[in-house]
Amino acid sequence: MSHTIGVRQAQKQQTRRALLDAGLHLLEGQNLSSLGVREVTREAGMSPAGFYRHFRDLADLGVTLVEESLASLHGMVLAVLAGPDDAEELIDRAVDVVAEHVRAHRAHVRFLARERHGGVRPVREAIRAELTRFADEVAAALAAQPVSAGWSPDDLLMLAELYVEHLVSTATALLDVPADRPDLEQRIGQVARRQLRLISVGRRHWHDS
Repeated sequence: MSHTIGVRQAQKQQTRRALLDAGLHLLEGQNLSSLGVREVTREAGMSPAGFYRHFRDLADLGVTLVEESLASLHGMVLAVLAGPDDAEELIDRAVDVVAEHVRAHRAHVRFLARERHGGVRPVREAIRAELTRFADEVAAALAAQPVSAGWSPDDLLMLAELYVEHLVSTATALLDVPADRPDLEQRIGQVARRQLRLISVGRRHWHDS
């Protein structure tokens, strides 16, 4: 009996994954608000009725995509911040992590960039909530660094939001770099590093006054 339940669970997860992949593929060329359930199920090779065994509606599918789109980036950036407390090294590694994430998850990043200000409210709110949580996590990591001594929680959160917003804008800028133009990716990375270093200089002198 337990084997049968395990097989059914695996099949259910496979079907759910197929729907998410189908939705993500279709969303590379359109907004979520213009997508239909029939399009998604046709792409996934199943009937429309099967969709509702896994998601309440397309907004529910979109919220799930938001969560998985940012999950790996959260972990990668927090791992960078947990490393040696050297500003130059942290900046270089953070920009490299974002570039790596875009190369590995281009469709997810494009979905986030398009839907962040899109027409499906639950998805907009999910993106905002995930970025807020991301900023909270970054603020906690920054608080553990010696250079943050004397900083208030509000100021640390403000700094974290600056970093998160910058990483998101860098990821968006990297989206449309053609595979055969590594020079463009390098240029975007150089600008991102300079901008982060400017923030870092401001951080060191924030309380000088």
